[in-house]
Order: sequence, then C-alpha cells, then structure tokens
Amino acid sequence: QVQPVESGGGSVQAEGSLRLSCAASGDTNRINYMAWFRQAPGKEREGVAAIYSRSGTTYYANSVKDRFTISQDNAKNTLYLQMNSLKPVDTAMYYCAATNTWPGTDRLKQYAYDYWGQGTQVTVSS
Repeated sequence: QVQPVESGGGSVQAEGSLRLSCAASGDTNRINYMAWFRQAPGKEREGVAAIYSRSGTTYYANSVKDRFTISQDNAKNTLYLQMNSLKPVDTAMYYCAATNTWPGTDRLKQYAYDYWGQGTQVTVSS
C-alpha cells in the first residue's frame, strides 16, 4: 500500500506559477510510476504528467508541455509538479497517483494507477 498526500494548491492569477508536492508513504520501494492528474468540474479526470520513478523519465500531456515540470526527490519520497504560465483552463483539482505496475503507453490513464491522494485545488483567475 502507498499513501500519497498532496499539498501546494491555491489561487493564482494567469501567467503565475505554483508548485504542487506529493508526499508518499508506505511501500514506496515498489513504486514504478507516479503521476499528476487533474479534474475540472463537469469534466473527466485527465493525466497531466507522469514519471518513471526508477529512471526519472518524464511524460507530459500536450496541453501542459513546456509549462509544467514533474520531478521527484527519492530521498524524501516526494513528487513535485512545477506549474508555470498558468492559464484559467488549468483550474482543477489536482491529484497525485502511484502504481507498482507497468502502464506502458497508458501512463497518463487513470485506470493504470492504484493509489490516489485526496487532491489539492488549483484556481487560476484571468
């Protein structure tokens, strides 16, 4: 079992920046992938960024590429999402997720992840 806990959400104006954190506890040595997802009201949950924990290889949704950066601090068992040039469309609840499996090309699909945090709200105003 892995327990992710997100923090760092808040309100920011367009073009601003935020950094989200996700502290993972439990059986973290078995984690292969971690990811950030987001869900806006009335919309499906979508994958934003993922990282292969053992090598640091990163993957991004086209909508956030070149603006968001996913990273990890393995010593602290913490995942980060640096979000720059934020837009009102980025407003959503952001979730951290982890899996011990190998999702392959499904690494940004929510069904590929077994462990989820409670989410942290990000609101971007114009």
